[in-house]
Amino acid sequence: MDATKTQPPQGEALPEVAWNPWRSYPWWAIGLVVVGLALLYMILTDVNYRETFFFILPGVVVTLRITLLGYALAVFLGLLIGIGRTSKNPLIFNLSTLYVEVFRGIPMLVQILYMAYVVIPAVVRFGRFLGQWGETWAAGVPVLGALFAWLAGWNIQNFSLEVRAILALGIGYAAYEAEVFRAGIQSIHKGQWEAAYSLGMTYFQTLRLVILPQAVRRVLPPLGNDLVAMLKDTSLVTVIAVREITQLARLRRAATFRPAEAFNILAYLYLSMTLSLSSLVRYIERRMRIP
Repeated sequence: MDATKTQPPQGEALPEVAWNPWRSYPWWAIGLVVVGLALLYMILTDVNYRETFFFILPGVVVTLRITLLGYALAVFLGLLIGIGRTSKNPLIFNLSTLYVEVFRGIPMLVQILYMAYVVIPAVVRFGRFLGQWGETWAAGVPVLGALFAWLAGWNIQNFSLEVRAILALGIGYAAYEAEVFRAGIQSIHKGQWEAAYSLGMTYFQTLRLVILPQAVRRVLPPLGNDLVAMLKDTSLVTVIAVREITQLARLRRAATFRPAEAFNILAYLYLSMTLSLSSLVRYIERRMRIP
C-alpha cells in the first residue's frame, strides 16, 4: 500500500479522538494496589514473609537518608558547576567541563568503590600529615592547635561507609545536575540579562534575582527524575556493605536460603518509594508551574 495514501490531505485537520474514560482510568495503579495487598496478606499470614519484612524495614531509613543527603549535595555542587559551564571565563568553563565529562564517563558503581577505598583513605592520610605538621607550628594558638590535633587523630573510622556512599553519589550526580542547570540557565532569553544590566544589576545579582528563579522552574522535571534515579542507585552502595534495603535483603537471603521472600519485599519497597517520590515531585511541579 502506498504510504502517502494513508496521510490526510494537505491542510486537513486530523480527526479528533473521542475521549474514552476506560482508557484514561489508572488501571495500572489498581494493579499495583492489588499486588501490594497480596504482599501485605503474605506478611500477615506467612511467618517467613513477616520476619523478612521486619528484617529489611530498618534499611528504608538508611536508603532515604543516603538519597536525600546525596541529592542535596548533588544539587548544590551541580548548581555551582552548571553556572561555571555558562561562564565566559575560559579557566572556570574548562574546569567545569572537565568535571562533567569525567564523572559522567565513569560508571557510578566504580565511583562508589573509588570514593570508599581510594579517595577517603587518601584524605585521611593527608589530614593526619597536615595535623602532625601543624601541631608544632600552631602550638601557641589554642584554636589552631586544637584543629590540627583533631586532624592528627584522624583514622579511617571517622568516615563511615554511609558517609562514603553519600559523598560518592552526591559528587557523581553533581555532573548530571550541572548539565540540567546549564540547560535551564541557557534557556532564558539573553534579553533578560541585558535588561537586568541596564538597570545596574551585577552579574551575580542578575543570576540570583532574575535568571535562576526562572531556570529552576524549567528544570524541575529533570531534577525530579534524577532524585528518583538516585533513590534506585542507592542499591549500588551494597558493594561497600552499607546496610540499606538491598544489603539487608542479601543478608536475609544468605541466612535463610529463601530468595523469593527477600527479593519480593525488596522490589516492592523500591517501587513504593519511587512512586511516592514521583508523586511528590509532580505535586511540587504543579505548585511552581508558571501560570
